[in-house]
Order: sequence, then structure tokens, then C-alpha cells
Amino acid sequence: MSLSATFKRRLTASSLPSRFHILVRRFRSDAALEAIREASENETPNLVLYNYPSFSGAYGALFAHLYHSRLDLPCLILPFSAAAPFRVDDLCIEGMKTCYFLDFLGPKDFALELSRRKSSEIIGFDHRKSALCRNSPSENSDMKLRFHVNIEKSSSAAAYEYFCSKLSETRFDNDDSINLLNHEDRERVEMVLKYIQDGDLRQWSLPDIKAFNIGLKEWRSKLNCITNSSMFQQLMEISCADLITRGNAYLSGRQTAANKLLRKVFRVRLGRGFYGECLGVRADGNSDFSDEIGKELSQMSATAGLRPIGAVIHMQRNNLKMCLRTLDSSTDTSEVAKAYGGGGSPSSSSFIIRMDEYNQWLSTQSSPIR
Repeated sequence: MSLSATFKRRLTASSLPSRFHILVRRFRSDAALEAIREASENETPNLVLYNYPSFSGAYGALFAHLYHSRLDLPCLILPFSAAAPFRVDDLCIEGMKTCYFLDFLGPKDFALELSRRKSSEIIGFDHRKSALCRNSPSENSDMKLRFHVNIEKSSSAAAYEYFCSKLSETRFDNDDSINLLNHEDRERVEMVLKYIQDGDLRQWSLPDIKAFNIGLKEWRSKLNCITNSSMFQQLMEISCADLITRGNAYLSGRQTAANKLLRKVFRVRLGRGFYGECLGVRADGNSDFSDEIGKELSQMSATAGLRPIGAVIHMQRNNLKMCLRTLDSSTDTSEVAKAYGGGGSPSSSSFIIRMDEYNQWLSTQSSPIR
């Protein structure tokens, strides 16, 4: 059994000191440092660091876990959070030969310093454009640093292909090969990877991608393999169909709640009429619906012959906030917001407005439009 599995069992919540629960969101914790200490004592040759709380990072860690488990290779897997990052000194594990950075390349010069301190091979995967500048000539000249940066492929997909290929190259006495995933798991996991990549690359082209991402969000808090010893098994069982169903149910519920508010629409004289009129609604207690309601109001305003803008008004910490949305590419809502001390983009902006000023914006035809 791989060393990573042993560590995870030993680091379950029931066996951790009570003060660790206060640090459950921290990653340079006593539990993590203890795992590193034991890895050093055992001269564990493989270390895997994955970006937290990233799904690409977590799935990359899953594939690393499967690869090392299939070959019974000792391996320590840890989440790496920018909020409480490890130090190079923390990771100087005795006997370490290879360290993987999954879905990130570490802080500036971090990987380079770790490689020099331990004479270890560093293999990193990232898909962000910002990572391209990290491949400086000085780093690439060091043969122990191998960064795989592909802005057209998510880190999780790249790590999956890497570990599949690496495993297929392994030959055994009976000349059989081992697969990273069986056929049933492979179809399910590969479909999840496609959807994750669609979001990572900001393509948003797959069917029900919005519902998928909403369904996936509930798993984000479970992506720490130290505090969640079942993380890898849970990731294996995630299916696109289940996530999309959950996401659509959530969206349907929000739409039903939004429709109730849209029954009480009234006219708003933007800037006392200087910027024209649009439709608005009060959404006190439902401010998280601002985007959906605003876009719906934008269409309703255009149909009513008003400016194609939706105004959603709600109380925020004893202040009255107005959120403006539009689906019309030629309309700039931010001109109104900026004139009143707010800001945003042409399609989405907001600002705080005094109650007496807001009252001046209410049209004489402000009775609810049915």
C-alpha cells in the first residue's frame, strides 16, 4: 500500500489533536508538518503538491495517487494553499527524488530552490497564461525542472495524460500492463475532466456547463486530502449527470424565487430621468438574485420600450444599493453607476444611493407593473 494512503488514515479528524480543528482551513498545519516529518524519516521518494481549492489540482492529485498506488510506490500528497503556503524548508524531505506541482508552479523561485536544495526532479503542470512567464530561461536551463504549461488544456487533463502514459510504459514480469482507471471509471472521470477544462479555459461551450459548475461547488470544501481521507474515492464517484441535475435544481429554485419578485416591477428614472427610464424591483433579502433578476428586467425594459436596463435595489449594511444589468451590448450601465460614485462594467455595475435621492428616481408611474 502506498505511503500516502497510510498517512491519510492516520490523519483522520478523530486522531488529530483538538486544536487542529481550529486550523482546519490552514494547510501548513501540525498534521501536514507531521506527515512531512514521517515522510522524511521513511525517506519517501515522491512528493505531490496540488493547488487548493482547485478541482484541476485535486483531480491531478487523484491521478498521482492512482499511479503511485498501482505501482506500490511510497508517496506523500499534500494540498498547497496560497493562503498558508509551505516553505521550502518544510519540504526538504530526506530521500525525496521527485516532486510534482499540480495545477500551479509554486511561488516565485520556490520550485527552483527546492530542486537545488534536494537535487530533486520537479515536474509541474499549469494551464494559466500567467504561468507562461514563469518559464524563464534560467529555470528551463535546469534539467531537473520540467514545467508543462499548456493554455489550451487544463492541468487536470494534462496530469491525467501524463500519469496514464507513464503507467503504460511500465512493464511487468508477465508482460501485462496496468491501467490508471478501469473502463467504467474512465468514461465517467474523463467526462468530468472535459467539463472542468471547459470552465478552466473559460470556454463555457459544453451543454449545461453552468449547472455543472454550480453542482460542483459543494465539493470545494472537501478537496483537502488531509482532513478528508475519502477525497480520492469521492472524486472517482463524481458524475457529470448528478452534478448537472443538482445544478439545474438549484437554478430552477432561484428562477422561481426571482419570478415572485418580478411580479412587483416598477419604473425607475435613472439619474432623475437624465439617463432615461428602465424597470426596477426591490429585492431586500434576495440580493444574491441580483444578476438573474437584473438581466430579466433588462429584457422586460426593452420590451416595454424603455432603456434595456434592469435595476435591482436592496439594502446592504444600512445603505441602499442599486445594481444595474443589461443584455444589450450597445448599452453602458456603468455611466450611471460612475456618476453616483460606483463602478463596474458596461453590462454590470452598482452603486450606493441615498434614500432621498432614490425617491426622486421613482417614476410617477411607479405603481407595480403587472
